[in-house]
Amino acid sequence: MQNQVLILDFGSQYTQLIARRVRELNIYSEIKPYNNPPKDLSPYQAVILSGSPYSVRASDAPKPDLTGIKGKKPLLGICYGAQYLAISGGGNVAPSATREYGRAHLSNFKPNEAFLNGISENSQVWMSHSDTIKELPENACLLASTEDVEHAAYRIENEETYGIQFHPEVYHTKEGSRILKNFLVDIAGLKQDWTPDAFVETTVAELKEKIGDENVILGLSGGVDSSVAAMLLHKAIGKQLHCIFVNNGLLRKNEFHTVLEQYQGMGLNVKGVDASARFLEALKGESEPERKRKIIGRIFIEVFDDESHQVENATWLAQGTIYPDRIESVSASGGPSATIKSHHNVGGLPDYMKLKIVEPLHLLFKDEVRRVGRTMGMPESILGRHPFPGPGLGIRILGDITAEKVSILQEVDAIFIDGLKKYDLYDKVWQAGAMLLPVNSVGVMGDERTYEKCVALRAVESTDGMTADWVNLPYEFLQKVSNTIINRVKGVNRVVYDISSKPPATIEWE
Repeated sequence: MQNQVLILDFGSQYTQLIARRVRELNIYSEIKPYNNPPKDLSPYQAVILSGSPYSVRASDAPKPDLTGIKGKKPLLGICYGAQYLAISGGGNVAPSATREYGRAHLSNFKPNEAFLNGISENSQVWMSHSDTIKELPENACLLASTEDVEHAAYRIENEETYGIQFHPEVYHTKEGSRILKNFLVDIAGLKQDWTPDAFVETTVAELKEKIGDENVILGLSGGVDSSVAAMLLHKAIGKQLHCIFVNNGLLRKNEFHTVLEQYQGMGLNVKGVDASARFLEALKGESEPERKRKIIGRIFIEVFDDESHQVENATWLAQGTIYPDRIESVSASGGPSATIKSHHNVGGLPDYMKLKIVEPLHLLFKDEVRRVGRTMGMPESILGRHPFPGPGLGIRILGDITAEKVSILQEVDAIFIDGLKKYDLYDKVWQAGAMLLPVNSVGVMGDERTYEKCVALRAVESTDGMTADWVNLPYEFLQKVSNTIINRVKGVNRVVYDISSKPPATIEWE
């Protein structure tokens, strides 16, 4: 692909949002760490420098060599990126008198500038920085200010180099997408041709070439990601794809049999493997969240290894890994961001397992995965399904895992999810589930004292899982679900509702 954007990541929490905003313009973008940029820059028609938690004035601040980019390709510096372009060009960056964070409004526009074409006077933008540009380089031209920030936007004369102190990628910058479109389409000349149809066509062709006549094993989970990955591979290699749907004993109630039948109805070459006893035995007595994830991931790999020996010429293991999985697990392509948690389907394979990895969705966000699935005509019953973690109920049971706890949580989860569907709330929620807490509380049923489990219900709204907010479910619904759970599920006498957002919390409790 020659029509793409390179985003150099300096560790900003917003870097992934830049990639999403660019892709929403139907332009392909990819993130690379500033300290390990691509050696070949020829595929990129434009470059964006992200923000950063660093101060550009610090001795250990990121200071990449931009000689192969600046003045040679259209370049946009955002926040830290703008400050770096300014200070490296002879300008001055100093601490702000007060931290500049939150909403601001553009003013002092320079007329007839393509970069701000169509942007309304007093347009709202979002600031998030503690340093500010005091002086621009001598060859810079001021484009816009705000009340508190004189140098809110600028460009370098005789170059397609721009700097903005605000963040166009966040929701609170009302015309951020228009600014990015001005830069990428009108100035850099990129074509808006990266559509779901184009992704399917390109990915299927790449899979055919990469895999050839070899066989692929794919672990289906019942979720959107693995299902879309399976259909892409099915379109590319047909019966060479051998799908394995594993019952790890941590699925939702009745999910193993119902989902297996659904996959068979889609024409996939799929085999069901009940390994629930194997998983539960390996997890016995383990309560630490990261170790539970790693145990589940290890057993998955062992199961796939066992199954691979039964498939002739099986040389590939396919996974439904998506971009947010990689971002949280490996810090934005190995960059300077913090690792949040490991994901069971991210990372290398042990030496004994002789399978290569293929990940058709590894550069897509969740909303993009669904759009690709719709392009291929997949049923909404699959595409509209809430995300469900690979480790399943294993990370929704806080503390150690037993068959009894799994059974309790399956019943609670089924009542909650069925209730959302019955009350026409399921499609208004991005993800929902129940957590079994390692807490017993005193209750009373009839005239008897009880000392039983507490469960937490969680429902969030999100676009891609990078950020999420709790859903304000109707009190009447929560009351009905709570009563049903306590009356029907033996062992539970208390229900609470989680009203934490991400950040600072994560969607799952473990």
